[in-house]
Amino acid sequence: MEHRMLIDRTQIAEPWAVRVDDACRLTGLGRTTIYELMRSGRLRSVKVGRARLIDRASLRTLIGG
Repeated sequence: MEHRMLIDRTQIAEPWAVRVDDACRLTGLGRTTIYELMRSGRLRSVKVGRARLIDRASLRTLIGG
């Protein structure tokens, strides 16, 4: 008898932050624009090691969602 595990999609969490390339893909904006928005403070981000992570809530606010 085969057992299948059902995935409750409500428990799959989105990451709290994304890398610059992912932010570009999610918003349709270019890398230069994303970096300008981070520099101006319109996008919240944090540096972790060599990675720059952008807060997803900040992206949603930027695009009005």
